[in-house]
Amino acid sequence: MPSKTPNTASSGPGPFRQLLPAPDADVDLATAYAYPDGLDRPFVRANMVSSVDGGAVGPSGRSRDLSSAPDRRVMGVLRGLCDVVLVGAATARIEGYAPVRPREVWEPLRHGRPATPPIAVVSRTLDIPEALLSSAPETARTIVFTTASAPRERRERVRACADLVVVDGQSVGPEHVVNALGERGLCRVLTEGGPHLLAEFVGAGLLDELCLTVSPRVLGSGAPRVVAGGPGTPGAPTRASVRNTPVRMAHLLESEENLFARYVRE
Repeated sequence: MPSKTPNTASSGPGPFRQLLPAPDADVDLATAYAYPDGLDRPFVRANMVSSVDGGAVGPSGRSRDLSSAPDRRVMGVLRGLCDVVLVGAATARIEGYAPVRPREVWEPLRHGRPATPPIAVVSRTLDIPEALLSSAPETARTIVFTTASAPRERRERVRACADLVVVDGQSVGPEHVVNALGERGLCRVLTEGGPHLLAEFVGAGLLDELCLTVSPRVLGSGAPRVVAGGPGTPGAPTRASVRNTPVRMAHLLESEENLFARYVRE
């Protein structure tokens, strides 16, 4: 069982309380979000944030418009628990991704593992933030998934700084990602989107869990959902989802009027 980590600090978010499955005012986030024990394959967890009317990004085009101190607290715990953070290239660019920085409070969570999880990026064009190539530590080198059609010069540049996985075909499928991460022993997968990458995993039936923060904001029409884009939409998945997958609510937490739902595939 993961070691206890405090929910509050003098300048941190307020306390978390559990609403479901049973009320509880003393919530340990590391325990509440622990991955299943004894994984023999990658377990894919998504962490997304949404407004109360379903929007995934705010006026700036970024999800951080919807975030809050409690949301960032949960995000930090999820990153501390995972083996790898998976993200689409567009989200990495828009949100300004950089290598994950180590945190002292993660030490009990990461015993026997590198101090930080690597970032894994899916990109057909290899247009990814420079920081992910130049600043990642050797113990958590960025992993980049691309296709054989990616520009050769960019492939050589990425290969010199990161672990490059080149997939035959026109696109990188979720099964390619899951298989490659599994071969590296990275079974506790945390994907942070964006909506198009998450749609690919839903469509392929490879999403095991969704951690959804519901932010107390209303955005109106126009904002994409946490799973977005149909076939033919620029950047959208190449396949339509034909699934209607049942999930169960493992818990529902609340902090500062934000709701934190954890849904697990049946």
